[in-house]
Amino acid sequence: MFRLSQFMREVLNPTPIKPTRKPAAPVVIWNLIRRCNLTCKHCYTTSANIDFPNELSTDTIYEVMDDLKDFKVPVLILSGGEPLLHPDIFKISQRAKDMGFYVALSSNGTLITEDNIQQIADIGYQYVGVSLDGIGATHDAFRQQVGSFDASIKGIQLCREQGIKAGIRYTLTQDNVHDFPAMLQLMDDEDIDKFYLSHLNYGGRGNKNRKTDAFFTMTRDVMDQLFEQCLKWEKQGSHREIVTGNNDADAVYFLHWVAKNFPDRHAHIKAKLEQWGGNASGVNVANIDNLGNVHPDTFWWSHNLDNVKDRPFSEIWMDTSDELMAGLKQSPRPLKGRCGSCGYQAICNGNTRVRAQQVYGDAWAEDPGCYLTDNEILEFN
Repeated sequence: MFRLSQFMREVLNPTPIKPTRKPAAPVVIWNLIRRCNLTCKHCYTTSANIDFPNELSTDTIYEVMDDLKDFKVPVLILSGGEPLLHPDIFKISQRAKDMGFYVALSSNGTLITEDNIQQIADIGYQYVGVSLDGIGATHDAFRQQVGSFDASIKGIQLCREQGIKAGIRYTLTQDNVHDFPAMLQLMDDEDIDKFYLSHLNYGGRGNKNRKTDAFFTMTRDVMDQLFEQCLKWEKQGSHREIVTGNNDADAVYFLHWVAKNFPDRHAHIKAKLEQWGGNASGVNVANIDNLGNVHPDTFWWSHNLDNVKDRPFSEIWMDTSDELMAGLKQSPRPLKGRCGSCGYQAICNGNTRVRAQQVYGDAWAEDPGCYLTDNEILEFN
């Protein structure tokens, strides 16, 4: 995840570079349930409104949570499917909070209602993220359900009324890019805290829909707009936060933007970005699916490392006998093609490897989703 607002603040008000602090354990994105009341076109879990067999029991979830806490996992992002369909979601969430985890809820927002908003508020989630992929009919088409946009907005409004930090996650494709400016306006109109731009990753139904991946020029235009909006909000002293995900080339593109617009900050931002280090799959980001399978991140459901019913997560995560995990933890990674010759590996870290695997059958091939030109991947000081 590229925290654009954090680095934009460094452009405007630089701070000293401090020693790098490496997390003791990864953030865990946990798909507690695969069932969902919507059928999103780009869903990486290929969810549906049915019960899926052999999902982890609540007692097993608690056992895994104990191991995660002992392993010093700092953050649990509870996801699905739609996590609010899990019969014990509030018990699980409360236990996680009581154990001292930072707990976030990743929802489609449609099931956040007047009936359960007090329960959600009482849990004290540090963040509630709601997926929105356009305005009105655009979003409804992605969700394949009329009225889902209005229901999601209502869910966000209820969270904001309760003082819960809420944000939207927008997955960029050619089919919804026309709504991007309106999505930024929505942030102001609804006083939403966080905007997460997610580039399409080739997992689940997202793999089947990769032909709708936004063209590179379109992606660059969106990123230019995002940089300018972020700069505007930061100058205004706004509390809004912008992050991007699933394309770590964003950080390199931002560095080039800084070089053009704030050349005196280029060296400082470059050093800060190198300290951040780019893609963290298999290192600082992990995924546990509804069956208990562990993956390097949420888009690697095609690659199981092991199952928490058979072995503790803490053991699975540290085991580098798996070739993919060994490569992801390697520094530098064994990259090929444009990624292998890129001068910004220290910033991007090879970007997401899922797209390379899906397109070329080789996790270490160049990332087909990198929108930087050949000249832009040549490092300059």
